[in-house]
Amino acid sequence: MIILTILHRDSRWYSAGHLSVKERIEAKRRAALAGGGQARIDAQHKRGKLTARERIDLLLDTDSFVETDMFVEHRCSDFGMEQDKNKVTHLPEVIFYFFNIIFCLCLFCFSQDFTVFGGSLSGAHAQKICKRNVMASGVIPQISLIMGPCAGGAVYSPALTDFTFMVKDTSYLFITGPDVVKSVTNEDVTQEELGGAKTHTSVSGVAHHAFENDVDALLNLREFFTFLPLSNQDPAPIRECHDPSDRLVRSLETIVPLESTKAYDMLEIIKAIVDEKDFFEIMPNYAKNIVVGFARMNGRTVGIVGNQPKVASGCLDINSSVKGARFVRFCDAFNIPIITFVDVPGFLPGTAQEYGGIIRHGAKLLFAFAEATVPKITIITRKAYGGAYDVMSSKHLRGDVNYAWPTAEVAVMGAKGAVQIIFRGKDNQAEAEAEYVEKFANPFPAAVRGFVDDIIEPSTTRKLICSNLEVLARKKQVNPWKKHANIPL
Repeated sequence: MIILTILHRDSRWYSAGHLSVKERIEAKRRAALAGGGQARIDAQHKRGKLTARERIDLLLDTDSFVETDMFVEHRCSDFGMEQDKNKVTHLPEVIFYFFNIIFCLCLFCFSQDFTVFGGSLSGAHAQKICKRNVMASGVIPQISLIMGPCAGGAVYSPALTDFTFMVKDTSYLFITGPDVVKSVTNEDVTQEELGGAKTHTSVSGVAHHAFENDVDALLNLREFFTFLPLSNQDPAPIRECHDPSDRLVRSLETIVPLESTKAYDMLEIIKAIVDEKDFFEIMPNYAKNIVVGFARMNGRTVGIVGNQPKVASGCLDINSSVKGARFVRFCDAFNIPIITFVDVPGFLPGTAQEYGGIIRHGAKLLFAFAEATVPKITIITRKAYGGAYDVMSSKHLRGDVNYAWPTAEVAVMGAKGAVQIIFRGKDNQAEAEAEYVEKFANPFPAAVRGFVDDIIEPSTTRKLICSNLEVLARKKQVNPWKKHANIPL
């Protein structure tokens, strides 16, 4: 099962009486509308937002959910909260908890209603939420969809989930709002600048994606569900595929420039190889020097990790290491094979990176790949230098199948840097560089030493990956028993 959190929700509230369940539901709906609920719904629509019920109806399969804990009431008696008008017409237990179906997939979700007491958290509905998060982590996928303001301690529930999605211009995440920031630090900042979708998808890395509006977010979320298994006991999902698994991709023969310093787009390689060019990228605007996301190979869900030569030459840095490590660990937790495309000249140099702890953060990516027991297939497209090569799912980190294209260069470092060190102070550096390129700027030394399993034609990449995934579907690898590993956080 998948837990979905939809924060800041609007809904039509219902009142209870001595009626049948169906009559109680209808009575609650009428009471809420009579008590100003319709005005709140209209206001929600004017802001370009859907109500909670409308969002639920759009997200889920028709008539598929069963609501639980519907009549739970708060137990607060302060500030007039014990009055019937605050307990019946406007129920403050701002949670819906459903058993739902999306594309025949079972899941649970809950939502919070900002129009009822500002969506404030009461003890009663907190108990309804606390059936999830930490204990469910790694057991079932958890997704948060932020569709309005979410502040204070409430931000830690989505922070604990596997993926956090936001809606542009209408959703916010922050520990303290602009007014508190102003009073404490004297900084003038808007809600959007402090915790908007742009901030969290491109600067902080808190959110994994942002969508244009409610409808766009919910429709994309429906598609996203199809990539995920229901639990850690299930294999990666497989659906019918009409894209031939043995399709040759001729465009890959010329996609890597002959000049080793010239950039190209790793996304073009990924989309050319996966089924029907369908790639759901995760965190596309954060740490752009690494690409991660979900795709399918011959109908089977796979996780894709790849260096992006268009940004910082594909160097690994702090943010990209953390981004990649968390994605790899998610795939490993839920039995999703990992395909890695390597073009990495090294770790990003500089005092900012060293002072920021690149050693510790880079180790996270190394740890994640080394610990993963799912099928791991690696394709070296061009540069694979030094420690960064090791980190990117190399044979040394228990990679199952490692291929190199003819354009691959597996070495400690680039020819120019190596020659400057080896032949420092000598005059024949140009000749030495040419000799170094001839010896090491190709995949054959790595193949001789067994660091890659084969040197392949780029056009055959899809065919080989699909066939290897079929074989590796039966892979069984178990790590030594432990209470838990101590990843360098």
